[in-house]
Amino acid sequence: MSFELEFDVVIVGAGGCGLTAAIALHDTWPQATLAVVDKAERACGNTVLSSGSIPAAGTRFQKAVGIHDSPEIFQQDLLGVAGEHEALHLTRALTESSAELVEWLVDRANVRLTLVETYKHIGHRVHRLHSPPSRRGEDLVNDLLAECERRDIPVVWHSTVRELVTSGNRVEGIVYTTPDGEEIRVGARHVVLASNGYAANRRILERFVPEIAQAPYGGGMGSEGEAIEWGEALGAGLANMKAYQAHASLADPHGSLVTWTVVEKGGFIVDRSGRRFGNESIGYSAFAALELQRSGPFWVIADTRVRDTTARGQEEYAELVEHGGVMEGSLEEICRRSGIDPQGLAETLAEVRTSARDGTPDRYGRTDWGLGPLEETLTATRIGPALFHTQGGLKVDVDGRVLRIDGTPIEGLWAGGGAASGISGNRGSLGYMSGNGLLGALGLGYRIGRAIGRNMHAGT
Repeated sequence: MSFELEFDVVIVGAGGCGLTAAIALHDTWPQATLAVVDKAERACGNTVLSSGSIPAAGTRFQKAVGIHDSPEIFQQDLLGVAGEHEALHLTRALTESSAELVEWLVDRANVRLTLVETYKHIGHRVHRLHSPPSRRGEDLVNDLLAECERRDIPVVWHSTVRELVTSGNRVEGIVYTTPDGEEIRVGARHVVLASNGYAANRRILERFVPEIAQAPYGGGMGSEGEAIEWGEALGAGLANMKAYQAHASLADPHGSLVTWTVVEKGGFIVDRSGRRFGNESIGYSAFAALELQRSGPFWVIADTRVRDTTARGQEEYAELVEHGGVMEGSLEEICRRSGIDPQGLAETLAEVRTSARDGTPDRYGRTDWGLGPLEETLTATRIGPALFHTQGGLKVDVDGRVLRIDGTPIEGLWAGGGAASGISGNRGSLGYMSGNGLLGALGLGYRIGRAIGRNMHAGT
């Protein structure tokens, strides 16, 4: 079989998973020839759109500030939210290698990460999120791209992979299209699918998660599900396909993310009646399901103290405040400007303040109110629910080898990130914890790169 180009490894997708896999491979077996191809013109996937938060247990950064954590504690937290699911082996493997991943990213991949100590997000018992100082995924990806450049790892943009090339039971390469329409056949001993999930593909959403298929979409537009289609055509199994990450607070109409830290520090969510309709402590992904069951618009209500504390630590939210996306005023002023019913909001605010002051559970069972009772000068941000990314995908082993329905590996094919099964359970948006997506992306990317490197070192 003839190919125009040949590499040891071709990685499809230049996001967090693909770039991490490339660097980990080079770190493990620098003699390998490899290339990363991406259909976009620049980095614009879900890692870029995220806060760049990677959860890890037992890192030296945690130990330096006296935080006791372990893979076992982390696993308990994940399973407490996600429940039993079809990829428990990944939960175990990714948590067990999470500290190694984060320290490797800092030490070997030159990624700037710090332990997030100002918030934990729902489900995490301890501070274990590690993020760029800016709390922007774009900076995480830019650091990975810079490391690829330092290592002379080619990243080829605007190259759309059309199909996988197979011979017998083995994947042997890809066919991609250049910007001018030319088809190029590329041979590879190993093909890594790091092309994200299927959240931008309405047809596949209707098949697996119809309840979210028509929701607004806030993730990367490249998540079109090619990996699912290619894998299924080769007999690959699927796992946790009903799982996805939604978010309850996409700013309306600005489109930027209103960080859930506003809620965790004492904010709450109401509809136009001024009344709450659930326990915000279940987290931004699970709470989105409550919003999708009713008519919007919705508002997150907080105060200027919560707003300013949050803005100091999170640049994207600070920019939303700066550009007028967060209104400020008395209860009466907020209601006049927003259209929220003032009587309903007054009654809700009184109930919330009582719960926050007394420490008693409110009518929905919420007990944690962050900074305490809200002060007199309130803030309100109009929000709505959105789908961000899917959490199900190709069935893989702990090192990212794609598995058939019967559990045997498809030779030469690997998958990670949104292309592979996630660890967020199989119950829609209910099983997602902050950082699950990036742990699956960078965690599997790291394990894939190292596994391929070991295979090549062994001559396989």
